[in-house]
Amino acid sequence: MSNQKTSEPAPIYLTPACARRLRAELKEILYQLRPEMVKTATWAASNGDRSENADYHYAKKKLRQYDGRIRFLTKRLEDATIVDPVEQLKIANGRVLFGCTVTVENEAEEEKIFSIVGTDELDASRGYVSWVSPIGRALLGSSEGDLVSFSTPGGQTELEIIKVEYKTLN
Repeated sequence: MSNQKTSEPAPIYLTPACARRLRAELKEILYQLRPEMVKTATWAASNGDRSENADYHYAKKKLRQYDGRIRFLTKRLEDATIVDPVEQLKIANGRVLFGCTVTVENEAEEEKIFSIVGTDELDASRGYVSWVSPIGRALLGSSEGDLVSFSTPGGQTELEIIKVEYKTLN
């Protein structure tokens, strides 16, 4: 008997904006990119010997990539829970939940703004951090005035929660 624990996969949370982006990408691949590549593959196949036909091999490779992405996006959207940050306000009671935008102050008294999002939405330049990241996990459940700490490659970091907001993310 094995002592290994089987863990359930982490839930997939998306904001409505992320779900729209993923659906738009899926639609583009299904109705534009893939049909165009099928035409390319058909044309390349009509040029004769496929074994040395670079256009044909490229088109087939691209189709496999599109098919893989279609499977990924379809499964992702089917398995995801879409969480509207504005709706979270109704149940938050001042706490940081998924979709929240949090203003924090670090030890150097510098303010930073982070939005807690899903793993498909990460964007450090916009302050979008994953709910499963060290900072995301530290912030979840906290409230204004709380101090949270988490480990980084540079050591332990401590932040003070200055402001908790729930607004539409783009």
